Amino acid sequence: MNQTQGRTVTLQRVVVTGLGAVTPLGNTAAEFWDRIIAGVSGAGPITRFNAANFKTRFACEVKDFDPGLHLDAKEVRKLDPCLHYTVAAAAEALVDARLTPGSFDPDRAGVIWASGVGGLATIDEQLCDYAAHRGMPRFSPFFITRIIANMGAGMIAIRHNLRGLSFATVSACASSAHALGDALTYLRLGKADLIVAGGAEAVITESGVGGFSAMKALSERNADPAHASRPFDCERDGFVIGEGAAAMVLETLDHARGRGASIHAELTGAGFATDAYHITAPHPEGDGAFRAMKNALDDAGLAPEQIDYLNTHATSTPLGDVCEMRAVARLFGSHLPRLSISATKSMTGHLLGAAGAAEALLCVRALETGIVPPTINTATPDPDLPPEVDLTLGHARHRPLAVAMSNTFGFGGHNAILILQKYQGG
Repeated sequence: MNQTQGRTVTLQRVVVTGLGAVTPLGNTAAEFWDRIIAGVSGAGPITRFNAANFKTRFACEVKDFDPGLHLDAKEVRKLDPCLHYTVAAAAEALVDARLTPGSFDPDRAGVIWASGVGGLATIDEQLCDYAAHRGMPRFSPFFITRIIANMGAGMIAIRHNLRGLSFATVSACASSAHALGDALTYLRLGKADLIVAGGAEAVITESGVGGFSAMKALSERNADPAHASRPFDCERDGFVIGEGAAAMVLETLDHARGRGASIHAELTGAGFATDAYHITAPHPEGDGAFRAMKNALDDAGLAPEQIDYLNTHATSTPLGDVCEMRAVARLFGSHLPRLSISATKSMTGHLLGAAGAAEALLCVRALETGIVPPTINTATPDPDLPPEVDLTLGHARHRPLAVAMSNTFGFGGHNAILILQKYQGG
């Protein structure tokens, strides 16, 4: 219960009833999971543009995706790839949740959708066209609607007649974790019965790759893309840029039960904190990460030793991985040897604004199956890591899992943590 303006509010339980994904490892949630537990890398040479003159010439691209399976030809042309991925992932999640017209009140159904950047491919295309025509304005009438970050939420709401709350969250790589955390809050307070939440990103473009490369954030292991994302490894040299979308249907437990929904997992906590330190570098001791994880545990009413699995942010950058692990070791203490940890960006690359939702989805599937995803490519762990840390190296592992934590951090010092639990009924 919670006190709000003199009223006692009973916080509602929130469950996950639908999953959807478009990723470098598969264009459905099932394909994504199967390739994750098989330890497959999604990295390869860039095909979106000619990257021959770039320092980084590889990425984790979405493959064999046909937007025409989800949109008519006119809509495909009107929308940025970021929105193509959005529409597909959200539709899959709604089908998985068995939500059809008439099965819910559209006025109490909402959307909270994230993107760290938005329609970057459209910006590149339109500005190049402008320059090619010597500054003559030839902008598409859909230019603005293709690039603005809120349009994913708008598109999902329009296509599925979701007439409740609807907005976008933008906090760099923490964006979709914030979307899920905000959805948890609104559902707990009874502001909606169900919310489609998640995020999308599509920035494998000249400016996206060039910009991240210029700030020395990307790996330059061009001769061996499949082994370039190597979290916690001594030879890590930056992240591998990725793209895609991940969606969840979140509902109050009462609403899900009332319509006989199948429940994947329960979302029980979210924690947020800000480094207030630097625009790109993490706090050296992982202070914001520590406080966000602690806040998430407090929100869920759990102790550190109750966490079985941690999906780390672990992007494979020299600074970020060790700073995160310092925070993890500080929080979990003597429980650390019993905590299963994995860094799934070793396979997906970094999906930026979609990363939080994609990794939360993997936590859901881990809880359902009792399988801990592997960390691949980490051949020689950094000596600064605690010796007792279990990174699930090389291969997935079976073990009982009841509670999972997902870490997500973003440029600007944003830290967003989610806690999911195996649904036990009751």
